[in-house]
Amino acid sequence: MNRSRTCSRLGWLPLSLLACALLQAPATAQTAADGQALTPEQRRAQRQAQRQATTTADKGPAFAVEIRAPKDIQDVLTRRLELPRFAELPGLDDNELARLLPVARKNAEEILATLGYFSPVVTIEQAPAVAAEPRRVIVSVDPGQPTQVTDVRIDFTGPIATEEGARAQREKIESLWTLRPGMRFTQSEWDAAKLAALRELTTVRYPVGKLADSRADIDPETHSARLSVTLDSGPAFKVGDMVISGLDRHSTELVTRLAQLPPGETYDQTRMLEAQQRLSDSGYFDSVYLSLDTSGGPEATVMRVKVREAKRQKLILGLGVNTDTGLRFSMEHTEHQLPVIGWRAVTKLLYEQPKKSLGTEWTAPPDANLWRWRTSAQVAREESGSFEVDSLLLRAGRTRATESVDRSYFLQYERARNTGTNPPPDANALSANYVWTRRDFDSRLFPTSGHGLSLDVGGGVTVGDTRYPFGRLVGKWLGYIPLGHPGGQADRNVARGTRIAARAELGAVLANEAANLPTTQLFLTGGDNTVRGYAYRSIGVTLPDGQTAAGRYLAVGSLELQRPIIIDGLTTAWDFVAFVDAGGVADKPQQLTAKVGVGAGAQWNSPIGPLQIDLAWGVATQKLRLNLSMGVLF
Repeated sequence: MNRSRTCSRLGWLPLSLLACALLQAPATAQTAADGQALTPEQRRAQRQAQRQATTTADKGPAFAVEIRAPKDIQDVLTRRLELPRFAELPGLDDNELARLLPVARKNAEEILATLGYFSPVVTIEQAPAVAAEPRRVIVSVDPGQPTQVTDVRIDFTGPIATEEGARAQREKIESLWTLRPGMRFTQSEWDAAKLAALRELTTVRYPVGKLADSRADIDPETHSARLSVTLDSGPAFKVGDMVISGLDRHSTELVTRLAQLPPGETYDQTRMLEAQQRLSDSGYFDSVYLSLDTSGGPEATVMRVKVREAKRQKLILGLGVNTDTGLRFSMEHTEHQLPVIGWRAVTKLLYEQPKKSLGTEWTAPPDANLWRWRTSAQVAREESGSFEVDSLLLRAGRTRATESVDRSYFLQYERARNTGTNPPPDANALSANYVWTRRDFDSRLFPTSGHGLSLDVGGGVTVGDTRYPFGRLVGKWLGYIPLGHPGGQADRNVARGTRIAARAELGAVLANEAANLPTTQLFLTGGDNTVRGYAYRSIGVTLPDGQTAAGRYLAVGSLELQRPIIIDGLTTAWDFVAFVDAGGVADKPQQLTAKVGVGAGAQWNSPIGPLQIDLAWGVATQKLRLNLSMGVLF
């Protein structure tokens, strides 16, 4: 009797069923129905019968579950309802199954409550087995009216509640609260809203902030939810002295210059992440980890920096293929600390069908404002329209790179020698240049909104028998315009939505018509990242003999639709893309004529960046080309 009652306790069904089997098995194995001891032959027959019963049970589930509910609710219940797990229990009879149903109904009601349905009607019925089909359990759900948020209250305790400097942070937390009045209440949205508020609290000034209290008052009769949270900021912290570990060859001064986190600065997690990124991107370190040690309180804060230095020398070999340039081979050697001067030297050999080059770049450690001296030299042979160009490039100047803005200025000498049938004359030039680039994208690897702008301004003089001054201007812009997410409110937090990627590039070389300019200063376009549907650098000025040469003016534009591909209601890592590109090159602005390419393809958002495959139709050439590109180039 006691064993039977123990087995019927619904709150412990899985454990109870197992306990019943273990407790009852010895008595069944040793005694017959009349209480007499079993003979060895009877025990063998009983064990055989048990094995047959187990084998029969293993042939399929003990019962099937059918869920009748609206599609979105049906999907959630199918994933989260616990009842189907019990279908794998062997020997589950009708009585035991009947005892499971009230627990299953309560489980379904709890799941529906997390979706915002607090007054559902759930019925669960057992249907007998038909022919060879297993028994069925039918779960019918009428979810009722969803609960909506009617009021939200956010309170603050601690210094953030009174400090005047924290007013903007308080207002930002309130403005970024995601679960607003009028929206449907769900447990996941409620948890996400609290987490976002806490993250915003601890990002600036208050790293030890916490959620002191949270309450969701649900009224099932009015289907309304009143929400309240209390955020305790804890004390405000400032950046303390930097304690650096892991250094061997490099100095602590290099780390502090790159980090740009002076003691006494207000704690800002974003600034810490930027400092960590600068240290990682510098190339001096293989790994970097920054943390604020708050164990000593706000008066004894320590900024701990753990680094692992990169090896002094590194050799990288690369082999690949590109739809623009064909087979590609590269070899790159890095010396992180040259003897005596301590600069970093990167020497690279590149071989691909249209270009072969050998170059070296030497860069000094950054100063207190992150400016570096940089010098470089390169010799190259490159296809330029219908000709081949042998060039020499020498450059020296300074550069500064930050999270959003890069700047550089330099003096440059270049020499270009053209070969082919009736090639342009050889030319030399000396110029001074300034390059400014700003990137305001929502993500470095997978941008879906924002824009980038680059300006390249230069001026100089041709060097040779005749000398002419010239100016060179190049502007590039890339923008992502969101058009919305693929679904409704449930998809508000999806990382990617439908968007337009727009691109524009303009270039001009201003000089006397008689000026003999190096071909490397002029423009060509066409290829994967410019005008798709045309061969790499095949769009230029058409000469009287039909050959193509570089020109003085450039205009390129592109519009591309990018839409996530959704399968079974889930956003995949793939995007559908459709685009139109146009571009032209001329020696005079009024001679610019657009070559148009149209096409479609797919983009895979891989862990290392987007990989895009397109089929493009060149309207002028009436040819179809395959284009393959990796990453976002800007």
